[in-house]
Amino acid sequence: MQPPLVDITGLTVDFDTGARIVRVLHGVDLAVGAGEAVGLVGESGCGKSVTWLAALGLLGSRARIGGQVSLRGRNLVGAPTSALESVRGRHIAMIFQDPSSSLNPVHRVGRQLAEALRLHRDMDADAAMVEARRLLDRVGIADAPRRLDAYPHELSGGMNQRVMIAMALAGQPEMLVADEPTTALDATIQAQILELLQEIRRDTQMALVLISHDLGVVAENTDRVCVMYAGRVIEDAPIATIFGAPAHPYTQGLLAALPDLEGPRRRLTTIQGVVPEAWNLPPGCSFAPRCDRADAACAAAVPPSLALAADHRAACIKAVPQPAPAAGRA
Repeated sequence: MQPPLVDITGLTVDFDTGARIVRVLHGVDLAVGAGEAVGLVGESGCGKSVTWLAALGLLGSRARIGGQVSLRGRNLVGAPTSALESVRGRHIAMIFQDPSSSLNPVHRVGRQLAEALRLHRDMDADAAMVEARRLLDRVGIADAPRRLDAYPHELSGGMNQRVMIAMALAGQPEMLVADEPTTALDATIQAQILELLQEIRRDTQMALVLISHDLGVVAENTDRVCVMYAGRVIEDAPIATIFGAPAHPYTQGLLAALPDLEGPRRRLTTIQGVVPEAWNLPPGCSFAPRCDRADAACAAAVPPSLALAADHRAACIKAVPQPAPAAGRA
């Protein structure tokens, strides 16, 4: 097997709040292969976005980062700013759920896109504008020459998100981290953006990390899913396994909460309680207070990540191997 493109090992993040040091990531292990599509799911505050912001050195001076983030064998944790700047955009690009907060409102779209091209591909001004026009065409924006002269507020949310995707592609990255890229969009535009990302992956063989709350979106657009809870990866398995035979009670609870569009109407199953605050985690398994299977052993120690199969791991002492599900996606 080839080594992963990005290998995150034992990643920890502590934030200095002034009053206390709060740990928000507790040894995250996550690997992404070249060309692979990985989904990252979990409730708000579980550490999905922080994982990749930490990996790219984007958390600021109050964050203390430990562990290792290896890009083709090169550790990014603790790397100098110049080294990280050579990685961002050129090797790993990231787009966010709210493009209006990522684009500069006082500069035209063309200028911002050309800036990314000059930075990552060392183009002169004329060549950068020609390539910017091509990228806007590539992401499906009609009348690209006119849109290059537009300000972000003159474009719709879906068009701004396409501009952000074009900027991410400017550096021809090996991996794209999409942090809930369709949350603020309506269903039709959401489908178009996801289809665009899949088309780009097919054409460029780019790896994709898709961060989302929407399990349906993850099921349709990724090969493997990592489920996070309270700053840890608690289950990691292929799509078919996660949706056909989940092992962790939290994953099972997330899937049980999904409505069945074809079956009879029923009251949705809920996971009782709320995600604990990062500064007030319970002893042992963080999910134990919300788990109907928990006992004294669950509070004794943090459960290790157990291999249930060659490609399936779960951090639960009550997880048991299950038969492989039938091929196909949920």
